[in-house]
Amino acid sequence: MKFRVFKAASMICFGLLAGSTAEAQQVASLGASTSPPVGFVQFCRDYFSAEDCGNREYPRTSIQLTEANWKTIVKINAEVNREITPITDMDHWGVPEHWDYPTDSKGDCEEYVLEKRKRLIKAGFPLQTLLITVVRDQKGDGHAVLTIKTDRGDFVLDNQAGKILAWKETGYRFVKRQSDENPVRWVSLGGIDTSGVVASSR
Repeated sequence: MKFRVFKAASMICFGLLAGSTAEAQQVASLGASTSPPVGFVQFCRDYFSAEDCGNREYPRTSIQLTEANWKTIVKINAEVNREITPITDMDHWGVPEHWDYPTDSKGDCEEYVLEKRKRLIKAGFPLQTLLITVVRDQKGDGHAVLTIKTDRGDFVLDNQAGKILAWKETGYRFVKRQSDENPVRWVSLGGIDTSGVVASSR
């Protein structure tokens, strides 16, 4: 799967607080187990830790979306989007697909997701509420985002967007994501297409 990288200017987030009081709802139609992305398999092989790739069960839960929690989510999302310079895996690593932490402050969508997830876990958010998610964007290209499960619904942290959005507001087609019970398991999202929802709300 090849992920498209946007210009650096489009990565910087402004005005992220919009949508903080909207009811996002959970991503519907969670399906059967499915295969993880090849980059995730490589990441767990090369960069294994119990936090990232531990094969253990967790209770399903969600983040209470208090004002303080929202501010932390917004801050980390904006910092990571600002700090990482976008680059394709081919230009960066010389291979079509490679997942890693952005230790050199460079990367494509997966590096943004992994760094956001790491910082949010360090800030105290449960890892089973921070789910790496594979989508197709409006042009049909593969893309990775971080879904965050809250008591107000699922929100998406995205290096291509200027603000944090409820999942239904992204215009993406949702393909698969990590299970919220075990980080090494992945579940199908059935290709839920939100492009029509976004178009009808304009």
